[in-house]
Amino acid sequence: MNLNISGHHLEVTPAIREYVTSKIERVVRHFDNVIDATVILSVDKLQHKAEVTVHVSGKDIHVEAIEEDLYAAIDVLMDKLDRQVVKHKEKQTAHRGEALKHQAVVEE
Repeated sequence: MNLNISGHHLEVTPAIREYVTSKIERVVRHFDNVIDATVILSVDKLQHKAEVTVHVSGKDIHVEAIEEDLYAAIDVLMDKLDRQVVKHKEKQTAHRGEALKHQAVVEE
């Protein structure tokens, strides 16, 4: 998985980079078909914004969170992303099962 972390009006320190990397590993544990992820961290006055776009097979998932603390924004962001990825995975497995259910059975 390719991970790109950038900051707008914010320097991405090694501590922030490590925190984001450790949080996004949780998402990869749920769904291993993640191709790449782009994380954008930005500061606008008193609002800290965290955005992520995850490219999985067949879909791009975009999530954003705004909080007063950057670490809180990252936590909320990863919780939202985790729910979206699990939802996407459940849809894929449900559709895969539907294809098997509707196959014609040939009796001999």
